Amino acid sequence: MNRSQAKLTQGIDWPIVGLYLALVIIGIMSIFAAEYRGDDSVWQDILHPNKNYSRQLIWFGVSIVLAAIIWLTDSKFFTATANLMYAGGLLLLLLVLGIGKDVKGSHSWLVIGGFQFQPAELTKLCTNLALAKYLSSQETDFTKLRSRLIAAALALIPAGIIILQDETGLALVYFSFFLVMFREGLPGVLLVIAFSGIVLVLSALLVDRTVLFIIFTVITALVIYFMRREIKRKRSKLALILGIYAFCGLFVMFVVPFVFTKVLKDYQVRRIEVMLGKENDPKATYNTRQSMIAIGSGGFWGKGYLKGTQTRYDFVPEQSTDFIFCTIGEDFGFFGSVIFLGIYVALLFRIIFVAERQRSTFTRVYAYGVASIIFFHLAINIAMTIGLAPVIGIPLPLVSYGGSSLMTFTMLIFILLRLDADRQMVLR
Repeated sequence: MNRSQAKLTQGIDWPIVGLYLALVIIGIMSIFAAEYRGDDSVWQDILHPNKNYSRQLIWFGVSIVLAAIIWLTDSKFFTATANLMYAGGLLLLLLVLGIGKDVKGSHSWLVIGGFQFQPAELTKLCTNLALAKYLSSQETDFTKLRSRLIAAALALIPAGIIILQDETGLALVYFSFFLVMFREGLPGVLLVIAFSGIVLVLSALLVDRTVLFIIFTVITALVIYFMRREIKRKRSKLALILGIYAFCGLFVMFVVPFVFTKVLKDYQVRRIEVMLGKENDPKATYNTRQSMIAIGSGGFWGKGYLKGTQTRYDFVPEQSTDFIFCTIGEDFGFFGSVIFLGIYVALLFRIIFVAERQRSTFTRVYAYGVASIIFFHLAINIAMTIGLAPVIGIPLPLVSYGGSSLMTFTMLIFILLRLDADRQMVLR
């Protein structure tokens, strides 16, 4: 390597690059396995434009070009344009509402010429940059409620627009930015509130409302009784208890039913109800059941690459995209799946390591954003394919078929590498 080449690659974090390439290669191999039917002509026609694996190869080539452009870009460019990118991302999301295309039940695609992409994917990157810009600003005091509300709004505004596009799965990913905020000082009590909200939603779905109302009333009465002495000294505690009681009641009686009748689609409600055991609908659980059969049939060692029968004969729908993990589970078994997930874990820990060595708050926040987005995608997708979560259409990062997803995750990672290469600078 000559001096110019050494200077060009100076500062790059090679472990992240290696893990990135490993996941992309595994993804292309898995997409190929999902489409392979035992016909030799498939091998001879590997660049056929109608095959997902050939398209993914092309998207990978485009992603490498984007990665090179990012690497040659000055780090200060990303801080200087963060807010502009966020505004552009919101504009694209609003544009989708007007002229977007319906694909598989969601109105979340833009078509330009022969090219179609999901702005909701790209806006994750824009939101991450904007949040990093805001939290690293000298004017931001994150101990103040106003600053926390602004940070939350940065994440929730695009999520709200994406929900209007009937893309609930991708909207959920934007809640990953709250993990970043916890790293930056968001109180832990909010985690308790969030967990309590989940319990309330499940309670509203599993327990009769009248019974639930009686339970809330009894619990509130008992709390007031046992805290009567403290309440006598400080009347505000009674107001707080009654406020919590009123909120829980309104949440269960009105908010949850509104979401399930007005926000979620019928098929999404059915999937949740089936997962909770309230309904037995074979159609709603077909994808998950076939995915679980495919993964289970792989056993400990797997059937071998390209030898998966569930995958080869199209028993699992969307096996190149949302259910790509079942291809890996069937071909490589439990052992291969653990190694595969280990690559993700190694990538997440490496990103966190990179985040903690930064002098710049901007880069640290951005790095935690990248890790949080990948973690949410990974956790929800795997839970979805093994029946622990309803099917909501979230791709596996760098592995599932999709140009928008692959390019977005490539840009997320390589912007981090570019910022990390200049970690001695304090970016704002």
